[in-house]
Amino acid sequence: MAKKQYWNSEAKNARWIKEGRGQGTGKDYKPWFTVRDVPSEGRSHRIFGHITHRTHHLLSDLELATFLLLQWNGSTTDIREQFPLDISVTRSLCETAGIKHPEHCGVLQFMSSDFLVNTSDPNNRSFAIQVKTSSALEEPRTIEKLEIERRYWLEKEIPWYLVTEKEIPVDVFKNLDWLYSLQAQDFTLEEEARFFDFYSTQLERNASLTIIDLCKELDSVYHLELGDSLYQIRALLARRYFHFDITIPYSKLRCGDLILESLDTVVEIQHVSG
Repeated sequence: MAKKQYWNSEAKNARWIKEGRGQGTGKDYKPWFTVRDVPSEGRSHRIFGHITHRTHHLLSDLELATFLLLQWNGSTTDIREQFPLDISVTRSLCETAGIKHPEHCGVLQFMSSDFLVNTSDPNNRSFAIQVKTSSALEEPRTIEKLEIERRYWLEKEIPWYLVTEKEIPVDVFKNLDWLYSLQAQDFTLEEEARFFDFYSTQLERNASLTIIDLCKELDSVYHLELGDSLYQIRALLARRYFHFDITIPYSKLRCGDLILESLDTVVEIQHVSG
């Protein structure tokens, strides 16, 4: 769904720059805005990334799907979301193109790309991505701003891609809906730690089983209500205690497909609220 509008004053822009927003790399990067700064239509997500070892701020399921695909790509080395564009450059590009620069009450607003990605691929060291629903591309003003963004990255000789829901595999959205549509109850950190220890062992012992079959067996062995084990492991997956290839349908996921995060990462995850 489309993002709601947000506006910054000159004072807020200056404060954010001073805070280091839009600066840094890897664990030290600070996104230009967070889920608290920009109300979103639909679901926003704060997700701990196992590549960067920091919390990422994603404003829609479409951004989350793109992010997870980037994380699973073995060549990805850094992901910077909500990346601000140099306002002096975008202003110049707008003047040249005869396009009005985004502004509010006379204050120029920073434009941004949803992702700036670094990779280990020598043929594609970095690239930028803008995520939009296909319906948003029917809006003339959206097309104008995308054109400025395209020219911005062209000038910097960095590839730029536009991603819509049509580029995301259907199974990815089904997996996201399975993980996030029904909000898991809030377990305590002690409960999460206990679940993580228990399921880590069970997954390792039963690598060839699907997680659904494993959970059915556990429900039976431990005299739980049918579905309790799956509910618990689903909560751990949503909280990123394990990660997996998001393109594999959840109904076909085998225990061996789930990759355990490191202990240090788990400690960080426990400090990230849902």
